Amino acid sequence: QLQLVESGGGLVQAGGSLRLACAASDRTFANYHMAWFRQPPGKEREFVASIWWSGVGPIDYTDSVKGRFTISRDNAKNTMYLQMNSLKPEDTAVYYCAADRSGLYKGRNYSLRDFGSWGQGTQVTVSA
Repeated sequence: QLQLVESGGGLVQAGGSLRLACAASDRTFANYHMAWFRQPPGKEREFVASIWWSGVGPIDYTDSVKGRFTISRDNAKNTMYLQMNSLKPEDTAVYYCAADRSGLYKGRNYSLRDFGSWGQGTQVTVSA
């Protein structure tokens, strides 16, 4: 099973930027559609963004991050990224990366059960 490790979280002021990374354990990473989810304090885990296995294809975002966040991947490095700009306090959450186990790209229709591998999460805190 693919192992995933997130990094890059931290504390930032509103309007600032962070870049999250998701490092995968092996080259099978390139076979998976991937996604970022987040879990705000006291709330359920929610979809943030997803990307086609090759990185050249569909990319989807939840409405609240469109125009501010950019998902990307480098299959040669077995790594996915989430560039987060113009951060807001409501972006505060634990951010998780996940690998699609179904092989059927669903974009914004993804649910948690579509993913078989998850990272441990990285905390992002945005102060007002």
